[in-house]
Amino acid sequence: MQFFQKNFKGILLCLLISIPCWFLGKIFPLVGGPVFAILAGMLITLFIKNKTPLQSGVNFVSKKILQYAVILLGFGLNLSVVLQTGKQSLPIIITTIATSLVIAWALHKLLRIPGKISTLVGVGSSICGGSAVAATAPVIKANDEEVAQAISVIFFFNMVAALCFPTLGMLVGFSTGSGEAFGIFAGTAVNDTSSVTAAAATWDSMHHLGSATLDKAVTVKLTRTLAIIPITMALACLAAKGGQSDGQKFSVKSVFPFFIIYFVLASLITTVALNMGVANEAFTPLKNLSKFFIIMSMSAIGLNTNIIKLIKTGGKPILMGFCCWVGITFVSLVMQHCLGLW
Repeated sequence: MQFFQKNFKGILLCLLISIPCWFLGKIFPLVGGPVFAILAGMLITLFIKNKTPLQSGVNFVSKKILQYAVILLGFGLNLSVVLQTGKQSLPIIITTIATSLVIAWALHKLLRIPGKISTLVGVGSSICGGSAVAATAPVIKANDEEVAQAISVIFFFNMVAALCFPTLGMLVGFSTGSGEAFGIFAGTAVNDTSSVTAAAATWDSMHHLGSATLDKAVTVKLTRTLAIIPITMALACLAAKGGQSDGQKFSVKSVFPFFIIYFVLASLITTVALNMGVANEAFTPLKNLSKFFIIMSMSAIGLNTNIIKLIKTGGKPILMGFCCWVGITFVSLVMQHCLGLW
């Protein structure tokens, strides 16, 4: 009862913002519900004179609901299919992730971009956009403004990729009789699922391939999602090491991303159930709830974000996002060529 009284108003506000943003995301999938939610939250917070009664609930949504969203994301992963596809795309996935992380680290050093923003942009660009940011933020203890900045940067280059990559695919000579090459390219070089879907569906439509490209791209993208597990574990270890070097008492519980364990369990449950004959549609409500929770948590992050400060400090992270995006695109193309996929 005390939890309800303390958090009700903030949770309700986030819910009221999230519902229309969910439908806007359906109407404009290239933008996506999370971006609408974070923008709405940033605008609405400008008109709230006293946030004290709302703050506890908003903080709960931005932290805990965000973790629940990542856990539920596991119900969209059939590990059998993902691992089968991964045999072909894994070298490309590993090299593109490594490229993005190295570029983010180098620019963090060269341009003195804050470490947490650099980590979020690097991980989000290389793995799966908003979902990777959602998984990484609690581990590195990023604040809501840092999360908002990373999401904004990633969204911008997502949109550019979805619009430009079908034309780029034509220019580099991907086969128009098969969706395999472009599907792997979209699945490894575009980081958010909605933008991967948009780019792959455009290629299918341009070349009358049904859903061949889309199926390939989404499966490759889901394979990339598994990289959330080792990345968050590694970041947790680095956080622990940093705490020890600062003379702080080390506590496994304080840094270990336990919600990732539940993400893995959700993936295993899905895999076992599907292999036993359960219809894939049975997990659709949980996958939709995961998407809604991400939208809801982004509304909370928007409410905790100073949009004026965000604009003033956004130049260097945008440059980092651009460099990561170009690096991933180039490496994905080179690796596919080296592996004889196009």
